[in-house]
Amino acid sequence: MHRQSRPIMAELPPAEHIDAEALAKEYLNGSIDLICVLGPTASGKTKYAVRLARGLEAACGRSCEIISADSRQVYRGMDIGTGKDLADYCGIPYHLIDIADAGSQYNVFQFQQDFSAAWQDIRSRGCIPILCGGTGLYIRAVTSAYDFRSSRPLSAPGPDSEATLDLTNGSKGLGPAKALPASTYFIGTLVTREVRNERIDRRLDARLQEGMVDEIRGLLDAGVPAETLISYGLEYKFVTLYIKGELSYAQMREQLAIAIHQFAKRQMTWFRGMERSGTRIHWTEV
Repeated sequence: MHRQSRPIMAELPPAEHIDAEALAKEYLNGSIDLICVLGPTASGKTKYAVRLARGLEAACGRSCEIISADSRQVYRGMDIGTGKDLADYCGIPYHLIDIADAGSQYNVFQFQQDFSAAWQDIRSRGCIPILCGGTGLYIRAVTSAYDFRSSRPLSAPGPDSEATLDLTNGSKGLGPAKALPASTYFIGTLVTREVRNERIDRRLDARLQEGMVDEIRGLLDAGVPAETLISYGLEYKFVTLYIKGELSYAQMREQLAIAIHQFAKRQMTWFRGMERSGTRIHWTEV
């Protein structure tokens, strides 16, 4: 008789203490030219990035500004479903949020160009740029100076993946961004799977109570095609299917929660893959 084995949980990376004063010195002496806060959804990235920005400002007197690396927060009118929570920035200037119309297809090539412009602008004013988000492909594109001229277009992912990769319009025949970081200091926000899933479920219920269904119904009424909203994945996929009558409310809630759990796991797999490829991520508990 064989005893059924329990699934093996992936070990979390060791947690580190991030010293804001030491990090500020590294930036000021030119050892790094970008700080990146990354992690899976519901790991507390934005709030941590804001606290870090305040710590850096106190340590060196330089203002900090945050560049969002979220493939869906670029869209105007998609607020509750993407969890913009702009109040969390507590007055810290932010970039690359609300820069595209809902219904359009923003892609990683456009993000690379827009990031380059924001990053150069922040540095030109003597401020410290902090890239913050969970879209691994976007982070990779700007921190590894991905050159779209030398590669075949990346194939389009499924609807619940973390970025839209339609490169057919905008990148053909164009080179890489004019300037991208040469040395990034990566900080990962560390949270256990159990805590993360609890946060995801609690946050999902809060967003439904805040009017996420009405927000997405409003986008449909404004003329955004259902197929486009479904292609954005997660909240926009499952709530649209509910509005169209293809899922009950209970089915939508259950399937969406499972999909977000799976998405967070894929994000973490991506970041651990970055480490296996040689990227040093300083994981910290928040």
